[in-house]
Amino acid sequence: MTLIILSPWDLALAGLLVGALAGLTLWAGLGLGRSLLIAAARTVVQLLLIGLVLQTLFDHARLEWVALMALVMLLIAGYEVMARQERRFAGAWGYGIGAVTMFVSAFAVTVLALTTMVGAAPWWTPQYAIPLLGMLLGNTMTGIALGLDRLTQAVWRERSLIEGRLALGESWMAATTTMRRQAARSGLMPTINAMAAAGVVSLPGMMTGQILAGAPPVEAVKYQILIMFLIAAGTGFGTLGAVRLASRRLFDQRERLRLDRLRPIARR
Repeated sequence: MTLIILSPWDLALAGLLVGALAGLTLWAGLGLGRSLLIAAARTVVQLLLIGLVLQTLFDHARLEWVALMALVMLLIAGYEVMARQERRFAGAWGYGIGAVTMFVSAFAVTVLALTTMVGAAPWWTPQYAIPLLGMLLGNTMTGIALGLDRLTQAVWRERSLIEGRLALGESWMAATTTMRRQAARSGLMPTINAMAAAGVVSLPGMMTGQILAGAPPVEAVKYQILIMFLIAAGTGFGTLGAVRLASRRLFDQRERLRLDRLRPIARR
């Protein structure tokens, strides 16, 4: 099967659809036209830049450059987790919880997949390592962000109940059991929904891209199954770890609730 090369005119035509949508939202008074156009422009610029970076990385494949690219991706993902919180932890904890749990979960699952399942030689081959890490980081980032936001909001809202249960002699873990479970469910639900609907309601992006690029459908399906299982594992481990670490941070050594460790920020 021959790969069909898209021309700039093809992309421009697709861009006109976005422009038409922006005009419609402006006419409807939704106030989203400017944001939509800015997002579209950022998409073009960012993807073109990453395309050039990846092409250079593929042409000059070295472990040091792959590791540097992975580190940059992790640092940006850590910032995104922090920025999506309506109430985030003050100081380095606001950044560290998301970054550390993503590093432990997403990086560990990626390295395991590259060394045992994908079997690329060398294992850090950027053609496989960077896209795989990107998919895991993106989904893990979303799960952790949702879980932390749900946890901190729930604890802030139910602070009187938590303090009352602590006064009755319960541990911090017992006092926050329901909130921790709800936060973990919130972080995992998008991944579970995506897995449940894959192939029935929607065709996942990676599989669709491979098929459009000429890969046999069965091979594309096998890769997609692998990716979705890895995403589920990375997101699950990361979300559970982040919720556990954040919950402990909300209490001091004497198991007193410390809401002064949170600070509100405007949601983007």
